[in-house]
Amino acid sequence: MFDKILIANRGEIALRVVRAAREMGIKSVAVHSTADTDAMHVRMADESICIGPNPSSQSYLSIPAIISACEITGAQAIHPGYGFLSENATFVQALEDHGIIFIGPSAEHIRIMGDKITAKDTMKKLGVPCVPGSDGGVANVAEAKKVAKEIGYPVIIKATAGGGGRGMKVAQNEDELEVAFQTARSEAKAAFGNDECYMEKYLQRPRHIEVQVFGDGKGSAVHLGERDCSLQRRHQKVFEEAPGPVIDPKTRARIGKTCADAVAKIGYSGAGTIEFLFEDGEFYFIEMNTRLQVEHPVTEGIFGVDLVREQIRVAEGLPMSFGQDDLEVNGHAIEVRINAERLPNFSPCPGRITQYHAPGGLGVRMDSALYDGYSIPPYYDSLIGKLIVHGRDRPEALARLKRALSELIVDGVDTTIPLFHALLEEEDILTGNYSIHWLEKWLARTFGQ
Repeated sequence: MFDKILIANRGEIALRVVRAAREMGIKSVAVHSTADTDAMHVRMADESICIGPNPSSQSYLSIPAIISACEITGAQAIHPGYGFLSENATFVQALEDHGIIFIGPSAEHIRIMGDKITAKDTMKKLGVPCVPGSDGGVANVAEAKKVAKEIGYPVIIKATAGGGGRGMKVAQNEDELEVAFQTARSEAKAAFGNDECYMEKYLQRPRHIEVQVFGDGKGSAVHLGERDCSLQRRHQKVFEEAPGPVIDPKTRARIGKTCADAVAKIGYSGAGTIEFLFEDGEFYFIEMNTRLQVEHPVTEGIFGVDLVREQIRVAEGLPMSFGQDDLEVNGHAIEVRINAERLPNFSPCPGRITQYHAPGGLGVRMDSALYDGYSIPPYYDSLIGKLIVHGRDRPEALARLKRALSELIVDGVDTTIPLFHALLEEEDILTGNYSIHWLEKWLARTFGQ
């Protein structure tokens, strides 16, 4: 059993891990930059240590600084949260070399799934359905045209090392292909230092469906249903729910078993998410995230499990505390991401919180590291909180979300709270009739974006 773990992250996810560790009787160490000296995760952890100046490259992304902090405090393991170093195979290997346990999958699995082409090839071999596309990287425009002719337009060009929507361009026809291909390569090179791109068939009105999996690292794995994350802006999720409004129990069991069997075959350890585009009853693999997702609370809500606790248990070498037969969907859960951003442009809005009040009541959970007087630094992601609600069914969850949003107070900075008030007046949201393109089209109509 671990006596002490270090959390290589900040904000609400760091606080989330602190809480799970405390319930397990494990001491926690918070690391922080100079900008986060007064952050809530620093206040709540058993110990804290400054690992560098404000830029994340010199603090939260500094592998030597984090390993040094671990050795100084005597922490036996590191929980990475999400973002930062959570999917960095070099980091995981460095921890192993220093005798520190990584609370997550192996460096090998992170490496395999971190390369989009390798991940797709691996999943194909494991029986997971994939989007039609190139067999690997596309070398030049001539090859891109050949592949596009085989799979049919429209096509999407994606960076092999991509993420967050960068290095992704759509071509509706051959006339658009050359510019889209060159632009995607340029963006990929600038963002990831790797300009290799691949191509896939571009689906017209897909939903973004992701399956939560969990493995014990010893050949056993389960799935915890799916989440619908189709409401996105520039490939960034803003509204997530579980179970998916258009996924029936039979379909859930089918795709869930496919995913669980796949990760079991490779001996995957800990939490992972297999992401799909879903259209006309068919699933198409797009990527696997080898970490805890921002939206994991909706899965916890409908299954009544603590995924962070389970991550820690498995990292300790203990078996999973539940099997597939123990997991039954209970009700419906929705999460909205509260960002410190100014609408309608969604520009970051750091600043001092003059008043903060979290909503409460039955079925309401607020994951946030905010407090009165806290100053949101300008150096990091604009996510400042996640409002999660749970109800007996989707209509009750939506009603609860509307009520909870009306109670939530975040003064001093602009936030995305008004966006969700507006969305909950839309018939398509209330009926679940939306695709991954719905939000951007709505924003264009509403704000001329």
